[in-house]
Amino acid sequence: MSGDSIFILIVAFILVEFVFDKVLDFLNAKSWDTKLPDLVRDLYDEEKYQKAKAYAKANAKLGLTSAVLSLLILLVMLFAQGFASLDKLVHEWTSSPILQSLYFFGILSLASSLIQLPFSWYSTFVIEEKYGFNKTSKSTFIFDFLKGLALGALIGGLLLSALVWVFHLMPDKFWWIAWLIVTGFSLFFMSFYTTLIVPLFNKLEALEEGSLRSSIEAYAKTVDFPLTNIFVIDGSKRSSKANAYFSGIGKKKAIVLYDTLMKDNTEEELTAILAHEVGHYKMKHVQKSMLLSIVQTGVLLFIFGTLAHSEALANALGTNAISFHIALLGFSMLYSPISLLTGIAMNMYSRKNEFEADAFAKKTYQAESLISALKKLSVNHLSNLTPNKIYTFVHYSHPPLVQRLSALLKA
Repeated sequence: MSGDSIFILIVAFILVEFVFDKVLDFLNAKSWDTKLPDLVRDLYDEEKYQKAKAYAKANAKLGLTSAVLSLLILLVMLFAQGFASLDKLVHEWTSSPILQSLYFFGILSLASSLIQLPFSWYSTFVIEEKYGFNKTSKSTFIFDFLKGLALGALIGGLLLSALVWVFHLMPDKFWWIAWLIVTGFSLFFMSFYTTLIVPLFNKLEALEEGSLRSSIEAYAKTVDFPLTNIFVIDGSKRSSKANAYFSGIGKKKAIVLYDTLMKDNTEEELTAILAHEVGHYKMKHVQKSMLLSIVQTGVLLFIFGTLAHSEALANALGTNAISFHIALLGFSMLYSPISLLTGIAMNMYSRKNEFEADAFAKKTYQAESLISALKKLSVNHLSNLTPNKIYTFVHYSHPPLVQRLSALLKA
C-alpha cells in the first residue's frame, strides 16, 4: 500500500470516528427525555432532574467544542505536513534516536496539554463550580497541571526511551522485548499506584479506629478478606463527588474510600460498598483484567513491529525517514478502529465484573445497603439514569444504575 493510500485511510478513520462519537453523544443527550423507570423515579424531583440535565448539556457542549478544535488541529497537522516538519526539526537538534523521539512526543504532549488547559479550567471553575461540585482552588489546579506534566515526562520518558532503544538496537526482537518492558512497567505501577502516585496529589490516611472500622473488620472476617490497606483519600480537596476503588495486587492491594463518600453514607452503606470492592478481589477481577490488557498489548506490539519499518507509513505523514516516533504516531491512527473495538470489549468485560461484585456484596452482606449507596452515588454525580443503550454499550465501564438495581433486586 502506498503512502497516499495510507494517508487517505488515516484521514477517513479520524473523520468516521469523530462522526460516530458525535452521533452517540447526540443520542445520549436525547435520552434525557426518556421517562424515568419506577426503580429510580424517586431519586430526582423535577428541579433536581432539570439540574442534572443542564449539567450534562453543559459538559456535552464543552466536550463538542474541545473535540472539534482537536479535530481541526489534527487535520491541519496532517494536510500541512506538520508532523513531518516537527520530525525534521528534532533531527536537526540531535542525531540520537532516543532524544529525537523524546523531543517529538514531548512537544506534542506539551502542546496538547496547553490546548486542553482552557477547557479543563472552564470545566472546573465554571461548570463544576456552577453545579456545586468544585472544591479545587486555583493553586491546586495549577500545581496538579504542573505535577501531571512532570510525572508524565518522567514515566513516559523512561518507557519511551527503553522502547526506542530496543527498536533500533534489536529490530527483529522488538515486539516481544517491548512487550516485556511494557508489562513490567504496568505491573509495577499497578502495584504501587496507590502508595507512590496518589500521595503526590492527595492525602492518604489509614481508616481510623471506630465503629465504621469495626463494622468493616467484622465483615472482612466473614469472607476471609485480609484487611490490611484500607485508606481514606481527601477527595473533597477537589470535588464533592464521591467514589471508592480497589487497586494493586498481592501485598500491595488496597481499598480507597473518598472522604466525601464517608460523609454522605451510613456505616451499613459504606460496608456494602467495601463488600463490592472485596468482591473484585475475591473474583480476581484486577488480575484478570490485567492479563487481558497484557495479551492485548502483546498483539498490538506484534502488529506494530511488522509495520514500524514501512516506508509507506512514514510517507503517509510526509517524511521519508523511518523513525520510532513517526511509526508509532502513524500506527496509532491506523489502529484506531481496532482500538475502538477492543475498548468496547473491555467495557463489556468490566460491566460483567461490576455485576459480579454487586452479587458478591449481596450474597455476603446485604443488597439493601448497596442499593441505597448506589442511588446516593448517582444523585451525587447528577448521573443520567436513562442513558442511550448504544452509548452505554460503547462507553460505559459500569452498568447503568437501573440495570444494577434490577440485578440486585432479583431473588
